[in-house]
Amino acid sequence: MDDLLSEKEQIDKMRAWWSDNGSYVITGLAVSILGVFGYNYYENTEREADYQASGIYDALTDVVVDGDVADAEALAEQLEAGYGESNYLVQARLAMARMYMDQNRDEDAAESLRAILSMDTDEEFKDIARIRLAKVLLYQDKPEEVVDLVGGREDGAFAERYADVLGDAYVALERPEDARLAYQRALFETGSGATVDQDFVQLKLLDLPVEAVPGLSEEPLIEEAADDLATDGAADTADDGAEPAAAAEEVDE
Repeated sequence: MDDLLSEKEQIDKMRAWWSDNGSYVITGLAVSILGVFGYNYYENTEREADYQASGIYDALTDVVVDGDVADAEALAEQLEAGYGESNYLVQARLAMARMYMDQNRDEDAAESLRAILSMDTDEEFKDIARIRLAKVLLYQDKPEEVVDLVGGREDGAFAERYADVLGDAYVALERPEDARLAYQRALFETGSGATVDQDFVQLKLLDLPVEAVPGLSEEPLIEEAADDLATDGAADTADDGAEPAAAAEEVDE
């Protein structure tokens, strides 16, 4: 009898607890279920958006290869409208800049690259865009803008490329010693894979003019070099004549 009463009391307590807290339990379960559903919906939406952006980008690369500017611009606008900060838009703008340069539309290329620099995207993409923009500016004969754009960026994975294009800007500005330092950095910096053509940089370095020492002209330097060659030649001749004599004395002994 006591056991039955005890069970009845437990049931009554459970009913009372459920009456007080059941709504909270149901609400919590509903929130959890909605959270899982919402997360899955978000993931599916993001995956679908990524798939659609990828399809647009693939189509854009095809028309870029064909040089179809109108279709490429339409697809780029579609990417910008629907997927404004995606990496697909960044890569699309890089591709557009290349196509514009092939079509001699360098200002349009520059604008495409500047647009990347204003985006909230990976720094690596911005490094690529900045270096390509620097080369467009060199093509436009704007070396001062190149110095402003890439100067002071000699650290990191793209250090060699920055130093190389900075050297080209200094050459255009007729600042050979600054160019020399930049090219030397391009040759000896150790980035993480974003390297330059070291043979080509070495050729540019060797092609730099040597600045004349103030107060000296080239003619005395040429005469001095000729005198040194003549002296060296006389010494070599004397040495050539002395060696057989010394050898003959050794034989005689």
